[in-house]
Amino acid sequence: MTKIATDHLERKAIVYIRQSTQSQLRNNHESRRRQYGLADRARNLGWDEPVVIDDDLGRSGGGASRPGFERLLLAICEGRVGIVLSLEASRLARNGRDWHTLLEFCALAGCLLGDEDGVYDPRLPNDRLLLGMKGTISEMELSTLRQRSLEALRLKASRGELFTSVAVGCVKVRHDRIAKDPDRRVREALDLVFRKFSEFRSIRQVHLWLRQEEVPLPATRVVGDERRIVWKAPVYGTMHKLLTNPVYAGAYAFGRTESRVTVENGRKRVVRGFRREREDWDVLIRDHHEGYVSWEEFERNQRLIADNANCKGLMVRGAVRRGDALLAGLLRCGHCGRRLHVHYGGAKGCCVRYGCRGAHVNHGAKPRIAFGGLRVDTAVADEALRLLGPLGIEAALAAVAMREDGNAETRRQVELALTQARYEADLARRQYDAVDPANRLVASELERRWNDQPGEVRRQEERVAAIAAERPERLSSEEKERLMALGDDLATAWSHPNATAETRKRVLRSAVKEIVVTLAEERIELLLHWQGGDHARLSVPRNRAGQHRFGTTGEVGDLIRCLARQLSDGAIAAMLNRLGKKTGRGNAWTQVRVRSFRNGHGIAVHRPGEMAERGEPTLKETAERLGVGTMTVLRLIGDGTIGASQACKGAPWAIPEDQLGPLKDSCFGEVRPRTADPNQEELDTQ
Repeated sequence: MTKIATDHLERKAIVYIRQSTQSQLRNNHESRRRQYGLADRARNLGWDEPVVIDDDLGRSGGGASRPGFERLLLAICEGRVGIVLSLEASRLARNGRDWHTLLEFCALAGCLLGDEDGVYDPRLPNDRLLLGMKGTISEMELSTLRQRSLEALRLKASRGELFTSVAVGCVKVRHDRIAKDPDRRVREALDLVFRKFSEFRSIRQVHLWLRQEEVPLPATRVVGDERRIVWKAPVYGTMHKLLTNPVYAGAYAFGRTESRVTVENGRKRVVRGFRREREDWDVLIRDHHEGYVSWEEFERNQRLIADNANCKGLMVRGAVRRGDALLAGLLRCGHCGRRLHVHYGGAKGCCVRYGCRGAHVNHGAKPRIAFGGLRVDTAVADEALRLLGPLGIEAALAAVAMREDGNAETRRQVELALTQARYEADLARRQYDAVDPANRLVASELERRWNDQPGEVRRQEERVAAIAAERPERLSSEEKERLMALGDDLATAWSHPNATAETRKRVLRSAVKEIVVTLAEERIELLLHWQGGDHARLSVPRNRAGQHRFGTTGEVGDLIRCLARQLSDGAIAAMLNRLGKKTGRGNAWTQVRVRSFRNGHGIAVHRPGEMAERGEPTLKETAERLGVGTMTVLRLIGDGTIGASQACKGAPWAIPEDQLGPLKDSCFGEVRPRTADPNQEELDTQ
């Protein structure tokens, strides 16, 4: 040919080979043979040993990274290539950018392009025009094919008949229908997952329980064209996909994810798997097939999973977490609508306080809501227990049934695994018996499988025996009666020492959806939204400044104020301990604690002689002035002759001095005559 010059023959001939997908590599063998056959065409054109570049087999030509194509461009730019042969323009590129870049480099380096139709020189205007049209037609052809395929897929999906893959637990019954897997072990394993999620209300807790009980879950493995079920230990990602896939609710969904295209290093990069909102799904057909759960339960699970997300901002409740705050995640600010944060303080971190930080974080404003959690937690818990009281008996019956069942669910899964292991052992034996003994290549492998199966059977039998041995004893009649009594009195069960904070939180969340909080001058106003849609209002008094739950009661405080005018701190402490009075934290009184209370409340310390300065002689001083005994003074106080006061039983008597004036000239100041009885004897009391 006149276009092929000596200069071209002195350089190399490159045969570029590409097929778009792995499926084409497996099935379209004729196209690959035709492309490799271009090496003979290069020899016929005068090149001795053409170089074949097939690095891009199984790669798309629509702009993805292609190392073979980049290697071809590098060789052309270095001037080492005389001609590039390909089956057609679509093999070299499916987009205008790569195609015209190739044409530009070939024109600059004087490289020819060839296909089954002819040889082209990009430096010639006519050839350049023809090559440009071929590239444009190739690009348009790809777009047309893609559009037709997508429209066909969407049309089939709109009827609920498109299945690119089938979720584990489902099988195809026809080309356009699916049904539940007939394998009973698979079905019961998936049913167990949904039951446990309804019980634990947390994906992570279900995952941990399955791991603890060593319960495997089914997974799909494709070997060639065969789809097999394998059993694996559960992982969190698998659990999440299982509980969020609408196919298990009997619904058909198409378009749940989307692909996003970005440009990296000058190349197109397609990232798949971005989740779309439900309203953006292309197709959603409910009641399409038999599901493992109802659609209502599926939607309830989705709301619960969304609420359990602790890192999704302040508009979700978050999962139940550690800590004593019963209302964590349920409280919402009545001013800005954000979820309230929980703060733990105190020496042991047991003091709960709720506060709204939304305005502070976003706008730098001062927080508008902040209050202690003790009274609010107690008020909401009491209201919830009042409404849940009639359901306590049902909860007790469920607890009895759960105790009676013991580990029945785990035992059931192990029994199914044992049944399958025995079947596989019998199958391996029958396969070994059916093979020709002379065919040692096959017989040896079947013999190995047969020898491995009894070990699995023994392992499953040992697990069944171990679980049967760990089965809890049945509740006695006395234990049942005690449990029913707790169910009848839900408040007692709530405050039981074995009831954890996590259990109480789950009980509250089963009844309360959220609580909107606003602060009044002296009250905390709560609007409770129950799960059923009803509402209730609670009003809780706020603590004044300086008040807390460990404060000393007002009665004890008034007593200390009164005694401080009569006794020293040590004597006051002894007096309070004799009366059985305790501090706010339940401790006995000491001189240091009395002094601390006085200093905190601005009470002056007692001074010796203070009562005399006020004109309040003591009981002993009064008796000495009247010349009588102390018991006589006490009788005079008792019958009202002397008006006196006492802070508490055992405290000093405060006798006003003006009460003694009328009594000084009375008979109490004279020596009385002795009795006329000669048998009367004097008692020497000195």
